[in-house]
Amino acid sequence: ILKTLRYNFILGGWENKIGLRNPGIDYAIETYREGEIISIAILDEKEIKPLENKIPKNMNIELNVSCPNTDKHMINKGLKIFLNCKRKWCIIKLPPINYEDDLNRYYKEGFRQFHLSNTLPIKEGGLSGPKLKPYTSKNIINIRKNYKDCTIIAGGGIRTIKDMNDYKELGANHFSVSSICFNPVSFIFLYMKYKSIFYD
Repeated sequence: ILKTLRYNFILGGWENKIGLRNPGIDYAIETYREGEIISIAILDEKEIKPLENKIPKNMNIELNVSCPNTDKHMINKGLKIFLNCKRKWCIIKLPPINYEDDLNRYYKEGFRQFHLSNTLPIKEGGLSGPKLKPYTSKNIINIRKNYKDCTIIAGGGIRTIKDMNDYKELGANHFSVSSICFNPVSFIFLYMKYKSIFYD
């Protein structure tokens, strides 16, 4: 991660070529604590049913359908199998661009929780940070206007309370932060003041 995550001064954001590695689904299930949300990316449609069988029905999940940091595209169809009444959170993590047709399909399938948004696709991989804010802002407005009963988790370039309030005023319900984590003091202050509305 240290070799591939770097700040791009020209584009004004964090450039990531590999995505974030993790120990895998078995470890996530073994160490899961109530209230957590586990992010899952599926690279092969044949993995959908085995994963659905393996993951506890009451385990909160986020389905990442849009990570630009892999050679393969994330699977973004056939995911409604993960929706059930025991699962409080079953989130779709959307890309910042070209998501509208897929969003309409997700909504018709029953998804009501959306994370805006994943990293912006660039030649070098994915771009995060302040550059995402205009995209996230525009997408919050779009979803809030056309899909009024959805829960929106907003992220991208949150470094100050103002950034978070900007998203809140547009209609976001919860917030996802990473940019501010590069400034631990600011993160602790922000988290302690607003921890009830953060999305971990």
